[in-house]
Amino acid sequence: MKTRILMIALVGVALLAGFAGVAIAQQDKDALKLGKLSFGDFSGYEDWRVVAVSREDNILKVIVANDAMIGAYKQGLPADGKSFPEGSKVVKIEWSLKKNPQSPYAVDVPDELRDVGTIEKDSKRFPDTHGWAYGKFNYTAASKSFTAVGSDAKCGYACHTRVASQDYIFTAYPPR
Repeated sequence: MKTRILMIALVGVALLAGFAGVAIAQQDKDALKLGKLSFGDFSGYEDWRVVAVSREDNILKVIVANDAMIGAYKQGLPADGKSFPEGSKVVKIEWSLKKNPQSPYAVDVPDELRDVGTIEKDSKRFPDTHGWAYGKFNYTAASKSFTAVGSDAKCGYACHTRVASQDYIFTAYPPR
């Protein structure tokens, strides 16, 4: 009887370990951090509105923004001397390109997700970079997981100082 109980307990432990392994295998990308910046700050970005699209060599980039940022864009920002409101957030999603085999003409479409870049305005948390935090999260298709690049939220600041007069934002909101 004791052997049978022990056997049932061991099977139970093995099953729990298996379920825990499956749970661990699912990445919680919102838990990724770069210093004070969390990928979780951008939760739901997949449904945000498109600001603009750009292309660099074989990379397609789509820039999306939260409601605070879209509202500021619609008021004419970025503009010299004007600032985006606190809580503004923008995400740049990058994919490699491939030809669409179904299209009757030559058209490039997104292939594999490469990375997600993030920018958030929060002057209290990020005073050293004029209120902006910059993050980059590389994507690995094989494991379907993201990895934070760097150790803090300053990785894009040096580049964005070129557009300091536009509150450190490069991309304008083009006419629709």
